[in-house]
Amino acid sequence: MPLQSTARKTRWQLVAYLSAALVLMPLLVLLFSWQNIDHQIWGHLLQTQMMRLIGNTLWLIAGVGAGVILLGVSLAWLTSLCEFPGRRWLDWALMLPFAVPAYVLAFVMVGLLDFAGPLQSLLRDWFGNDFRLPPIRSTGGVILTLVLVFYPYVYMLARSAFLAQGRGLMEASRILGQTPWQGFWRVAIPMARPAISAGTALAIMETLADFGAVSVFNYDTFTTAIYKTWYGFFSLQSATQLASLLLLFVFLALFAERRAQGRSKRFPANDKPRKDALYRLHGPLAWLASGYCLLVLAIAFIIPVGQLLYWLLSSGIADLDSRYWELISNTLTLGGIAAALTVSVAILLVLAQRLQPIRRVRSAIALANLGYALPGSVLAVGIMFFFSYLDNQLVVPLQGWLGMANPAPLLLGSLFALLLAYLIRFMAVAYGPLDTSLARIRPSLPEAAQSLGQSGWVVFWRIYVPLLLPGILSAALLVFVDVLKEMPATLLMRPFGWDTLAVRIHSLTTEGDWTRASLPALTLVLVGLLPVIVLIRRSGRH
Repeated sequence: MPLQSTARKTRWQLVAYLSAALVLMPLLVLLFSWQNIDHQIWGHLLQTQMMRLIGNTLWLIAGVGAGVILLGVSLAWLTSLCEFPGRRWLDWALMLPFAVPAYVLAFVMVGLLDFAGPLQSLLRDWFGNDFRLPPIRSTGGVILTLVLVFYPYVYMLARSAFLAQGRGLMEASRILGQTPWQGFWRVAIPMARPAISAGTALAIMETLADFGAVSVFNYDTFTTAIYKTWYGFFSLQSATQLASLLLLFVFLALFAERRAQGRSKRFPANDKPRKDALYRLHGPLAWLASGYCLLVLAIAFIIPVGQLLYWLLSSGIADLDSRYWELISNTLTLGGIAAALTVSVAILLVLAQRLQPIRRVRSAIALANLGYALPGSVLAVGIMFFFSYLDNQLVVPLQGWLGMANPAPLLLGSLFALLLAYLIRFMAVAYGPLDTSLARIRPSLPEAAQSLGQSGWVVFWRIYVPLLLPGILSAALLVFVDVLKEMPATLLMRPFGWDTLAVRIHSLTTEGDWTRASLPALTLVLVGLLPVIVLIRRSGRH
């Protein structure tokens, strides 16, 4: 028994260490890529693009960070503490923009607000040909689009924090003579600061990882530069080096978020969460609150979906052919395989955390979950650079040694490479629901089964799997939808003939064909509503 117990502990530790190694592999590759530098390419980048890339990235970080805080916190405050017409349905409806990928909202905004778009054309008919709106293809247009897509991160976390504060503290502030506005700044915001910081960090990391939206706006960032360097200069190594610079921005964002969390005071939440509003708005103020929430929802979700439907019914429906069903098949196949693989590994990690709760295992699992912070383009170039080295130094020579007629790379551009990128990037997405489900399983249940002589596999299939099933389904759904919407990794790494809906949207929007892009875009929006519905139901229960 002691030998068996030691072997079992070693297996769980090995699972955690291997998962951490998967995340470390692309990070180490990025560092080793600097051993050789193409001075011609880097000279061109430094002279023509680097300062613009850094400036654009800093503008996006500052603009999106400030925008999601302003929009997310204000909406969370209104829907969680104030009573106004439409509050109960706006409370959950404001999470619907989660279902719209950033690159979908981007091409809808450009199609609607560009100089030749329907809105400006209508305004010129009304006010004359000299009428102009500010150009949508600008820094402000990119920031506005990304804020409308990513504000739900801050909204959802801030709303939960405000609701968890209960009635007692805010009522105590009113008794002490504080106005609602003073109570907001001096009580509610300090207590909700950790949640707001976490939501802002998520929005900034998604901004740094975005490729589709910035490419629609022709706005140069590190993600677009990585793509152009790989496919324009045909230099995977230079693209890998650019990816390491993008990763530096990601780590700086993570560091800033941890520092903010560390400096934030932790307040005990002993009060019961509120279910009803604390302030009842009346008259024009109430309708102003309703109008503000409805305006954000309309711009971020209702109008874009309506425009996609209009484009689809006008001429986009013509693309509903065998080619489209092939795209659907490829997309669903990739999503299904990636979800099954990622959830399977995540189950092993949560069990390793339960059965081997030592510091080394916890640290390895935390590192394995860091993959979600890595942009898809960074993962793509890191994995492909490593696989290119393996193909050239190991696989192709081995094929020649075995006497194969036409030695060829096997790993570079393979389906395995793409699935590995999905596994690393979305491990944390699957781990969260599974960890929550496992926390509800009392250790006494599997211990009782083992005391009755049941083997580890029997305990796993008869105890853990049935009780973890809700978490397994939630995790699989979240990973499945994230894989469907993932653009950079899929675009850079897909095998030949494995185009997906996201890749199709990119190819059509690159040509400015918004109408034909409406069909795959609407499909992704409808599928993206599934995890949003799950979030809304959980929010309603809690």
